[in-house]
Amino acid sequence: MSTPAQISSVPTPATRLRPRGLKDRFFANGGVGSIAVFFVFVVVLFSVATEDFLSVPNILNILRQSSPLLMVAAAMTLVITTGGIDLSVGSILALVSALCAILIQAGIPWALVVLLMLACGGLIGALQGFFVAYEGIPAFIVTLAGLSVIRGVALLTTGGYSIPIPATLSFVELGRGWFLGVPVPAIIATGIVALAFVLFTQTPFGRYVTGIGANAEAVRRAGVNTKAVTLFVYVLSGTMAALAGVVLAARLGSGSSNAGQGFELDVIAAVVLGGTSLFGGRGTMVGTVLGALTVAVIGNGLILAHLSPFLTPIVTGTIILVAIWMNFRIFRGAARKR
Repeated sequence: MSTPAQISSVPTPATRLRPRGLKDRFFANGGVGSIAVFFVFVVVLFSVATEDFLSVPNILNILRQSSPLLMVAAAMTLVITTGGIDLSVGSILALVSALCAILIQAGIPWALVVLLMLACGGLIGALQGFFVAYEGIPAFIVTLAGLSVIRGVALLTTGGYSIPIPATLSFVELGRGWFLGVPVPAIIATGIVALAFVLFTQTPFGRYVTGIGANAEAVRRAGVNTKAVTLFVYVLSGTMAALAGVVLAARLGSGSSNAGQGFELDVIAAVVLGGTSLFGGRGTMVGTVLGALTVAVIGNGLILAHLSPFLTPIVTGTIILVAIWMNFRIFRGAARKR
């Protein structure tokens, strides 16, 4: 027999059909809402503090520089939503950047080089995903080892030197080119993010990714090959890191084993800032885009404000910590109260 408390807790038709107001929807999506507010805040702050921040050349520069971050953050959203993490993306970026320059100097057509590098990134992701999904080793351990090993391979391959790429090759247009007044890297990143959004929100695969992070056993019992899904998100992460390495090498006109130092931390910060849970089961591609742009805007704004380069990481880290605190403590706390 149902108690009064149980009966009163059952939603009535009127309750279920009651439309949500704008404020209700905002708090229900506290992660995205908080980063949206914070993004507007930093844009206004740097617009007031510097003269050139809102200039068209600087905005286009931000879009160009944030493109590798957006590409990898889109894939990292899937990885973290499953409850995993990939610390090796910066090292994959560096290795691919260096290999691009080496292979192009060896006379291999650059289009083939790009395909080989994407395959290389996917293969590295598959190897790491195998240990995570099929061997049950924590993703943090696997990708931390990958971070060290892959960076070491890059250093061993190049001897620590930067390898130039001829500026006359059309390959450099992948990083420096323009199309209809928009940087080519920004166009590539937009396409990647759009595909990731559709994959994450409109396909069964995206639902499996979220389900694995929330309750992997329940998803497995529903007949889903959770190990294959988990492996595939690491393949995507490695492939996107490789694409970012290709774009970076094209933009800089060289390949370096020292590229991407700390890149993985920027990627993870962008994803978490956007409202994706580090514990898995909840992710948002829109929030990730806002998080990546926020990280890019902070870095660009601090440079325009002429802060010491030694002070920049301190300020950046503090701002990111405050933003995440707002996300977890204020907006989500308010959502629970409602």
